[in-house]
Amino acid sequence: MSTSPTDNQPPPFVGHDLLADDPALAEALRRYDGEPSEALLELGRLAGSAAAQQQGQLADSHPPVLRAFDARGNRVDEVEFHPAWHWLLTRSVGAGLTAGPWTAPKGSGAHVRRAAGFMLWSRVEAGHLCPVSMTYAAGSALRHDATLSARWLAPLASREYDPHLVPVSQKPGALAGMGMTEKQGGSDVRANVTRAVAAVSGPVPGEAYRLTGHKWFCSAPMSDVFLVLAQAPGGLTCFVVPRVLDDGTRNPFALQRLKDKLGNRSNASSEVEFHATWGSRIGDEGRGVRTIIDMVGATRLDCVLGSTATMRDAVSRAVHHARNRSAFGALLVDQPLMRNVLADLALEAEAATVLAMRLAQAFDRGETDLARLGVALGKFWVCKRTAPMVAEALECLGGNGYVEENGLARLYREAPLNSIWEGSGDVNALDVIRALSREPAALDALTAELHRVRGRSLELDRFTDSALRHAGSLDPASPAAAFEARGTVESLAIALQGALLVEHSPGPVADAFVAARVVGAHGHTFGTLPADLALATSALISRTG
Repeated sequence: MSTSPTDNQPPPFVGHDLLADDPALAEALRRYDGEPSEALLELGRLAGSAAAQQQGQLADSHPPVLRAFDARGNRVDEVEFHPAWHWLLTRSVGAGLTAGPWTAPKGSGAHVRRAAGFMLWSRVEAGHLCPVSMTYAAGSALRHDATLSARWLAPLASREYDPHLVPVSQKPGALAGMGMTEKQGGSDVRANVTRAVAAVSGPVPGEAYRLTGHKWFCSAPMSDVFLVLAQAPGGLTCFVVPRVLDDGTRNPFALQRLKDKLGNRSNASSEVEFHATWGSRIGDEGRGVRTIIDMVGATRLDCVLGSTATMRDAVSRAVHHARNRSAFGALLVDQPLMRNVLADLALEAEAATVLAMRLAQAFDRGETDLARLGVALGKFWVCKRTAPMVAEALECLGGNGYVEENGLARLYREAPLNSIWEGSGDVNALDVIRALSREPAALDALTAELHRVRGRSLELDRFTDSALRHAGSLDPASPAAAFEARGTVESLAIALQGALLVEHSPGPVADAFVAARVVGAHGHTFGTLPADLALATSALISRTG
């Protein structure tokens, strides 16, 4: 029994059309692919529905459980998921968020549409998109091997989800996982000690090997196939490892435990032991890192997309609260300081959105040089910005933001993840420094992209010139280049976001970004936009839905 009325409380954040309420994303879709398809429009409506949001909450609050043995003591190594997990995967796979774009013609818009769908559906629940992302990325590597592509690419591009562990020939669709890192090396995969021994023949296509060793992080262990790094006689090599062999027997795949993680709790991240486990070599022996370069780029793109979605959802929830909550005689959204905070958060989300979608277009067009450098920049900067941005959005709700059922707590736990996975901030920053010297075509492509808006903002031109001049002067072998790597990457990323906003976003949005992020008329926290940008707050806040 309540003794007080329930008023001045915002309604649940459901029933929104997440694509219609995101002008920056909708504009990018029209820019790169024409009017959004009916399928994407429907996905945006479904993602904001009460039914989908409930399924996301259920999946997060009921983590997977490892079932290593059956009732008779037989080793089965299976992971049990809540039904919500399967509900979510059925729809994400059905929306074409897996490997389908790699089967489409270059320039068809498939990667752009998939990127938009991935961001929309990330706002329902991020954890189940880990196997979706790895399936997408696996397609980029498998397409280079005719034998393995013929076997795996079509199932990985399928729009039918089937969770059963049976041979791929008996399934309408398949998912992929990865086993790259080991406990003694982490991101330094060249320190891997898992061994691969060539076999005369085996139950896998192509050149067969037997793998023995341990993987510290093997994501989505109930997937149908895994890309795994191991040391062959010729050096570190990539292998395609099926979970179930063609005769129906289980490939040796001993799950040791599931990780108890800060966030991403719906997704199973495991430790696994291989004991003479069958795998097919993809790429040459000793070229494992080179073989997975495309795959790493694809997963890093998804890190940018996922972090962008987290940002967008956080600011949308904060604005929804502020529009429906009064304090000190006025709605929060009408309070000047709160408007400063909300507008600043919206600016960060829009900058991430225009960058994420331009990177997806680079994938679609086959602009490998721009994608190579741009994805590393975006992975570093957008993913780094997500955690403090979500923390500020959470604070807009006050104590309500700290309560689990209001959605921001889950976003906050998820926020650091993409900055850590697929190469932490340091790894990405050093990748950029190496690329700047070893891949001059990548720097040329970035320079051309930045110069598309030359002359439209004197302040941005100066900032860009300084960032490019510094980047071009680096000696990647010097301690100073490594020591300054984060600052170098930060400047290039801000210049790229600024150029894209000046080219594509409304004037008040672009002007606010240049003033706050480029010129530096901004403090060290969100909500410190200068007073002369007060009129821009309406435009910024209105673009959050």
